[in-house]
Amino acid sequence: MKKSTKLFLSLALLSTMTMTAGSLNKGVDPSNLDTSVSPGEDFYQYACGGWMKANPLDPQYSRFGTFDQLAENNRAQLKDLILGLSQSTHAQGSNEQKVADIFNLGMDSVRLNREGSNPLAQELAKIKSAKKGDYTALIAWMHNGIAGPFFQSGVMADFKNSNMNRFYLYSGGMCLGDRDYYLENDANTKKVREAFLTYVQKVMQLAGYKAGDVKKAAKSILKIDTQLARVALTREQSRDYSLLYNLYSLDKLKQDFPNIDWDSYFKAIGVNGVTEVCVTEPKALAEANKLLGSLKESEVRDYLAFYYIDAAAPYLSDDFVNANFDIYSRAMQGKQVLQPRWKRALGVPNNLLGEAVGQLYVKKYFPEESKKKMAKLVDNLRIALGEHIANLTWMSPATKVNALVKLNSYTVKIGYPDKWFDYSKATVDPSLSYWSNVVGLKQFMAQYQYSQFGKPVDKDRWQMTPQTVNAYYDPSTNEICFPAGILQKPYFDPDADDATNYGAIGVVIGHEMTHGFDDQGRHFDQNGNMVDWWTKEDAEAFNVLAKKLGAQYSAEIVADTVHANGTFTMGENIGDHGGLRVSYSAFKKTAEGQSNEKIDGFTPDQRFFLSYANVWANNITREEILRRTKVDPHSLGKNRVNVALRNLDPFFKAFDIKPGDKMWRAPEDRVTIW
Repeated sequence: MKKSTKLFLSLALLSTMTMTAGSLNKGVDPSNLDTSVSPGEDFYQYACGGWMKANPLDPQYSRFGTFDQLAENNRAQLKDLILGLSQSTHAQGSNEQKVADIFNLGMDSVRLNREGSNPLAQELAKIKSAKKGDYTALIAWMHNGIAGPFFQSGVMADFKNSNMNRFYLYSGGMCLGDRDYYLENDANTKKVREAFLTYVQKVMQLAGYKAGDVKKAAKSILKIDTQLARVALTREQSRDYSLLYNLYSLDKLKQDFPNIDWDSYFKAIGVNGVTEVCVTEPKALAEANKLLGSLKESEVRDYLAFYYIDAAAPYLSDDFVNANFDIYSRAMQGKQVLQPRWKRALGVPNNLLGEAVGQLYVKKYFPEESKKKMAKLVDNLRIALGEHIANLTWMSPATKVNALVKLNSYTVKIGYPDKWFDYSKATVDPSLSYWSNVVGLKQFMAQYQYSQFGKPVDKDRWQMTPQTVNAYYDPSTNEICFPAGILQKPYFDPDADDATNYGAIGVVIGHEMTHGFDDQGRHFDQNGNMVDWWTKEDAEAFNVLAKKLGAQYSAEIVADTVHANGTFTMGENIGDHGGLRVSYSAFKKTAEGQSNEKIDGFTPDQRFFLSYANVWANNITREEILRRTKVDPHSLGKNRVNVALRNLDPFFKAFDIKPGDKMWRAPEDRVTIW
């Protein structure tokens, strides 16, 4: 929900992905369809309308689809695993002990409500008494895994030397997650800001601040975040890595941003030997520096205090949790009901001890045979994408060679890592509060990240846990990754017909492969370095096609008068576009793809496109539509179907879609990039 504490290079498949339960058996599940609508009128409604009608939105969700059902199935499996652990005794310091104890702490509502704001008292006292000379130490302490006031920092691969880890400074603040929540003035955005002011006052009062002080504090906090939002890069600008690579020597950093004691900052976060950093948004850091020099001490103290309280709120008493829900879930997403406690408690070990949980998960739920079959599918898709690149009419032979070298250099990760992350130095102590333990785990992970500064990049590390229902491409390591969580029924079914598997998991594979050649990934070479390996003419040709594709999405109205943002979602749209085309080509090489045998009355091509559409079936609130249009680089499910498919010639043939149909797009208006 909140702005990430690090710049995440990986290009993930989804944040809205869905999949139809039961659809990956032989043929098509007719209950998913809405046959009152023709395929040529609204293919998304035709393919998914039956499922959407049968699955009205549960009030604990702002968006729920059949892929979320897969995530729910995973969560139920993890619940069984962790409940089993939580009811047993384990050796002190073992992964099992840590997972069980942190889960049990999250489930202890009596203790949480009895403690109230007590877990915050000691640190809040330090913040309340802080002077200007204390700012840097407090900010560094919060950056150590807790929150990102004013600015943020982290360590990851150097954009131009992917084998080594560099220190980065990012924009910070903006609790609401995106600059537009502070700058736009439509009715929905104003409502969110009002809810935010209410939230700030509520949690600060719960933390012991006087009612007469919190109203003034809330306005000041919103004002500071707004000032940071005004200078932050737009969503579209943040997709341009060349804008983000700004190297500063330590001397220049001290000279340009003198209100932060940089020597003390690096010492406090445990990073030594920094001589040069990358500042991704110099204007944002300049504004943070200006604010730290101009704000009253009381304003800085209130700002830091709120950021600390806000970070802690989900792990405190019910009053804090409910207040947090009201802003980030109810006002911003349209959720009506808080998730049950076990789901919230499960999320902590699942995230902060992710590979410890993942090790248990794959042992019980991931068959090795799935890994082998998935590897074969990946090989088939790689061959198909290579053929697409070789046959492009808009790309020169010189760039094609580089593209094929990059494609054949992909590292493929399937299921789970060969080397598990070491949590031996992480601690969970049930005698301490839930929040204290959460902070300890967050600090442990932050310290691991900071400890990588100046070291070679560990390219064996996974950026998703094995139980995650998702997939990603990372341009800095030139790798594609498919965790075990996504490789199961109903999404990946070795017993399903080829049309269904290629329409679902096949498109996922092609989507991630294509990310290496989208508007961001194409700027990195086969070694993961930001290098321009394109001819000028080819880059211009690509940009013309990408702009044309983006315009198709931007033409779509998502809610009220709000349009989709085809520029912000460009990478994912290209991923869907390429994934569909490449997976379809690979499918047509199978015996089933070359036949015309109908199953349940549907041809192989029809089953392929129906399988793809079912991936995105979901119901979603208006609030969530508007929020995702601001913050999510993925298009909405309906557009990932109706806009993407209307660029594929075989789709029109499969469903006999003709001029005059709403789904029709004239051949000259269709886009072919990959």
